Amino acid sequence: MDSAVRERINEWLTDDYDANTRKEIEQLLASNNEKELIDRFYQDLDFGTGGMRSIIGAGTNRINIYTIAKATQGLANYILKQGAQTAKKGVAIAHDSRHMSPEFALVAAQVLAGNGIKAYLFKELRPTPLLSFSVRHLRTTAGIVVTASHNPKEYNGYKVYWEDGGQVVAPHDVNIIKEVRQITSMQQVKKCDKKQAVADGLIVYLDETVDNAYLDKSVTLSINRTVIRDTADTVRIVYTPIHGTGITLVPAILEKLGFRNVHIVEKQRNPDANFSTVVSPNPEEGAALELAIADAKKFDADLVLATDPDADRLGIAVKDNAGSYILLNGNQIGSLLVYYVLSQLKEKNILPKNGIVIKTIVTTELQRAIASHFNIECIDVLTGFKFIAEKIRQYETDFGTPENPQYQFLAGGEESYGYLVGTFARDKDAVVSAAFMAEIAAFAKSKSTTIYELLQDIYRQFGFYDELLKSLVYKGKEGSETIEKIMREFRENPPKKIGDTPVVSLCDYQRHIVINPITNESIGTIDLPRSNVLAFHLEDETRITIRPSGTEPKIKIYFGGMGKAQGNSLETTRQEVQNRLGNYLDSMLEQINTLVNE
Repeated sequence: MDSAVRERINEWLTDDYDANTRKEIEQLLASNNEKELIDRFYQDLDFGTGGMRSIIGAGTNRINIYTIAKATQGLANYILKQGAQTAKKGVAIAHDSRHMSPEFALVAAQVLAGNGIKAYLFKELRPTPLLSFSVRHLRTTAGIVVTASHNPKEYNGYKVYWEDGGQVVAPHDVNIIKEVRQITSMQQVKKCDKKQAVADGLIVYLDETVDNAYLDKSVTLSINRTVIRDTADTVRIVYTPIHGTGITLVPAILEKLGFRNVHIVEKQRNPDANFSTVVSPNPEEGAALELAIADAKKFDADLVLATDPDADRLGIAVKDNAGSYILLNGNQIGSLLVYYVLSQLKEKNILPKNGIVIKTIVTTELQRAIASHFNIECIDVLTGFKFIAEKIRQYETDFGTPENPQYQFLAGGEESYGYLVGTFARDKDAVVSAAFMAEIAAFAKSKSTTIYELLQDIYRQFGFYDELLKSLVYKGKEGSETIEKIMREFRENPPKKIGDTPVVSLCDYQRHIVINPITNESIGTIDLPRSNVLAFHLEDETRITIRPSGTEPKIKIYFGGMGKAQGNSLETTRQEVQNRLGNYLDSMLEQINTLVNE
C-alpha cells in the first residue's frame, strides 16, 4: 500500500469523521483487506462533467456524506464567485429512493446554507425531470439531484444542474470541478445546523405546488386529447415505478390526461431502497418488467410502462402480432415518439418550419430518416442529455429568444431509454415520455391497430434499422487501466477491417478528426466537443462506436445498421441485419480479448 493511500486512510480515522465511518475503515484494516482499502482510497471520487456516482461507503473513492459535503462546498464556492445576485437565487435539490438519498440531499442543503445560499429542498423523493423543471420554475441558479439512476442498490450519485435546467456544461462544468478539487479537507466545509438553516430561511421545503405546475405544463404538450377522450375506457395500461420516484407523478399525469384504466404493479408501487423485487431496477432489462408483464397478461393491457428509480428513463412492453408481450428498446421507443410527434403536428398543420430533432451520436439513424421525411432537421450531439439541453439553450439565448428560438426543439433523446418532448424540462423525462406513449397507445387503438404494428409500419416506410449494445465491465483501478488500454490501442492502431468488411473511416472525437484507417491520413474534422469516443464506419454503412461509460466501470460498444426490404419480407430483412451486426460484435470482442490478454 503506497504512502498516499495510507495518508488518506489516516485522515479518515481522525475526529473530522464520525464514529461509524471510522469503525468501517478500522474493520477493513483489521481484516487486512488491502485490495478493498486501496480501491476506496487510491483516488478521490471523480467529480466529472456528469457529477459523481459510486458505491456507498467510507472512503475518498466512495459516495458518502463527506464526499457529498466536499462536492457541495466546491459548488457553493463557484456560485459565490459568480456574484451576490447569482448566489441569491439559490439552489433546488431533489433525491430518489436509494439508500442515503434523503441524508445526502440534506447534507447538500446544509452546506449551501452554511455558505449563505438558499436551498429549496423537496420534502420527499421526486423524479429527476421535476428537479430540472423546478430550477427553471423557481429561477434558481443551480440544481442538485441525488440519484444513481438505474444502477444497482449499492450505488448513489450526485448531479448538478445550471439555471437553464440542464446538467452543467462548459464553462460551468470544468470550473465547478476545479473548485471541488480544491476542497481537500472537511475543515474547508461550511455546514449549517438544520434547524437554524430552516429558521433563517436558508432551507426552504418545497410542497406539491411545484408538482402541480409541472403537471399543468406537461399536459399541454399532448397533441390528441380528443383521441385520449374517445379511447379512455378501452386503453389499458400497466405501470411500474420499480420502487422509485415515478410513483409520485406518472399516475398523476395519466389521470390528468384522462386515462381511466391504469393498473399499478402493487409489489413495486412503494419506494424501496433495496429494490427487493428485482435484481437491478433498470427498465432496459426484461427481468425488471416481469411482474408488470404478468399483470399485463391478467389485465389484457395494451401497454406496459416502467420507469427507473429517478424516473428519467422509460422502458415499455407491447403486444406483438402473436399476442405476446415484448420489450421495445430505447431506439425503438425514441423513434416512435419522434414519428408520432412529427406526423401528428404535420397532420394538424402546426409542424413548425424551424423544428428540430436532437439525438446523440450513438442513437439510431432511423430518427434522422424520419425527420428528413417531414423536412425537419436532425442533428447529433455527444452522448449525454446535457448536450441536448445545451443546444436547446443556445437556440433560445445565443441565436434567438425563448419566444422565438432559432430552432424549436420538438423531440429527441438517447438510445439509453431517455427521451424528451417539449422544453419545460431540460433532461430526459420519463414522466412526459410515459404520457406520450400512453397517447400513442390511444392513437393506435383509435386506428384499430397497435403500437407494435405502428413500429412495423415505420420500418416498412423508412427501412429496418437495428442496433446492438455490448457493455464490458472492468472494475477498480485495474479495470480503469484496462479501459484506457483498449481505447488507446484502437485509437493508435485502428482495424482496417471488422469481420470481413473494410473500415472506410474512423471518427476520433478526442482528436476532432476523421481518418482513413488504411492510410492513417486525416480526411475530415468533427465539430463537437472533445470526447473519448471512436466511431468506425464500415463499407456496408454499418456504424460501430466505442467509448468508456461516464458513470460506470464499463466500456460500451454500439452497433448500428440498416436494410431495406425491397421485395423481401420485413422479417427477412430483419434477420439479415441482425446476423450482420452479430458477426461484427463477435469480431470486436475477439479483438478486445486479444488486446486485454496481451
